[in-house]
Amino acid sequence: MGAEHISRWESGALAHAVSDPFGQGPLPWLRGNEHYFSDTGRLIPWYAEPERPGCRGPRSANDVNRQIKGFASAGAVAPGESIDFHVTVDPPQQFSIDVYRIGHYAGHGATKVTTSPRLSGIVQPPPLTANRTVSCHHWWLSWRLQIPSYWSIGAYVAVLTTANGYRSHIPFTVRDNGPADLLLLLPDITWQSYNLYPEDGRTGASFYHAWDGRGRLLGEREAAVTVSFDRPYAGAGLPLHIGHAYDFVRWAERYGYDLAYADARDLHAGRVDPSRYRGLVFPGHDEYWSIPMRRTVEAARDQGTSLVFLSANTMYWQVELSPSPSGVPDRLLTCRKRRGPGKSALWREADRAEQHLLGIQYAGRVPEPHPMVVRNADHWLWESTGAGEGDELPGLVAGEADRYFPRTSLPPHLRRILLAHSPYRDARGTTRHQETSLYRAPSGALVFASGTFAWSPALDRPGHVDPRVQRATANLLDRICKRD
Repeated sequence: MGAEHISRWESGALAHAVSDPFGQGPLPWLRGNEHYFSDTGRLIPWYAEPERPGCRGPRSANDVNRQIKGFASAGAVAPGESIDFHVTVDPPQQFSIDVYRIGHYAGHGATKVTTSPRLSGIVQPPPLTANRTVSCHHWWLSWRLQIPSYWSIGAYVAVLTTANGYRSHIPFTVRDNGPADLLLLLPDITWQSYNLYPEDGRTGASFYHAWDGRGRLLGEREAAVTVSFDRPYAGAGLPLHIGHAYDFVRWAERYGYDLAYADARDLHAGRVDPSRYRGLVFPGHDEYWSIPMRRTVEAARDQGTSLVFLSANTMYWQVELSPSPSGVPDRLLTCRKRRGPGKSALWREADRAEQHLLGIQYAGRVPEPHPMVVRNADHWLWESTGAGEGDELPGLVAGEADRYFPRTSLPPHLRRILLAHSPYRDARGTTRHQETSLYRAPSGALVFASGTFAWSPALDRPGHVDPRVQRATANLLDRICKRD
C-alpha cells in the first residue's frame, strides 16, 4: 500500500514520527505492530521489538474515536503529593489505570506498582481551541492518585485500559529534593512541543503541524505558537522521543547509578537545586529551553556540576511558559519561531548559540543511519571499549546530528576534545559531519554532548545496543560520580 493511501491520523500514527528512527522503543505493556512511512516512502516499524507470534494485546486508542485518552495535572510530583488524571472514554464504560515504574527490572523494562479501582468513564467535552492552541483544562477529574511516601522516585507511566480492551498512556515523574550523584531531567517541554493532539485531521496542532479544512497536514508557518500541557499526547498517549529517556533509565538503573529525577519544568521553575548533584543528565531529545532553564544549567556548570547531553539538537529553540486559564503555573508553552515581528526564537540568532554551552550545536537531520567514526581513541572516554582510532560504530549517527561550528565561539574551557568525527549524507546527498564533544569547564565540570539521537538507544534498546557506547558512557559517569 502506498503512502498516499494512508490517513496517518486514522492509523493512530504521529504524522511527524518518522523524524525519530527509533520510535518510542519497546515498552513492556505495549506490543504494537503499527507501521509508518519514512520520508523516502519506505515502510518502517514503529517499535524496535516486534510483536510476539500468537500474542494479541489490547488495541491502541486513537484521536479520531477517542476510545480512551487522558492527561495528568502535573508532570512531576513528590511522594506524599497527589496527581490528578483527567480521562475521556468513548463509548462510556468502566476503565482502570495501571501505574508502572520504568527501570531495568531483570530486563522487563518496567514494573507495575499499583492499580486503580474500576473507574466510571465518561465522554469529556470536546477540546477547546483558540488560535491553534488546544486545551482540555475543562475536563472533569477522573481519578486522584496519592503518591505513597515509600514509592521510589523515577519515571512512571499510567496505562489506561477500557473494559472493551482499548489502551492509552500518561507519563509522569516522581521526584524528591534529596541529594544524589546524578539528576536525570526528562524533557517534557520538548515532548509537548511535538504533541499534535488531537491527531484527528481537524483540530490538533503542535509547533510543527496543524490541519486545514480538508484534513491536510500543514507545516510550521501555520502551526501553533502556544501549546497546552492540559491535553493528552497524540496517538497511544506517549510522547515522541520518550523512548530515548527510557533507554537511559533502564541502563543506568541496571548498573546502580545513584539517580534523582525531575522534568524540564522543574528546572524552569527552580524546583531543583543543581548544586546537590555531581552531574545533570539530559537523556533524550531536549530541543526547547526557556531562559530560566539555560541560566540555571550554566550556573550549575560554573559551580562545578557536570553536564551530560545524550542526544542532538539540544537547546535549539527558546520558549516561554505561562499559566493556564485557571491560573495553574507553567501549563502553556509558547515558541514564536520566525513568524511575525520581533526576535527569532532560535538561541543562536539571539547571540546565545547552543555551542556556548554544549561545545557543539545542531547541524541537521540524518535521513538514514550512518556509522559513528571514533576520534582520539586514546582518550579515557574510549578506555576499555575496544574502540580504535577511525573505528566505525554502525548506525550511531541517526535522526539528527550536531557538530563543531568553527565560526561560533566556544565556552570557556580548560581542555576540549572531539571524540567522534563522522561523515554522513543529508537529504540532498551532500556530505556533512557529526561530532561528539567533551570539555572541562574552568570550574572543573565536565560537559559531554553526544551529537546524535542514537546514543541513548545504544545503551539499552534491543537491536541497537552497542557495548562500546555502554562502556564509554560508564567511563564518563564514573568519572563524574568519582567512581574511578
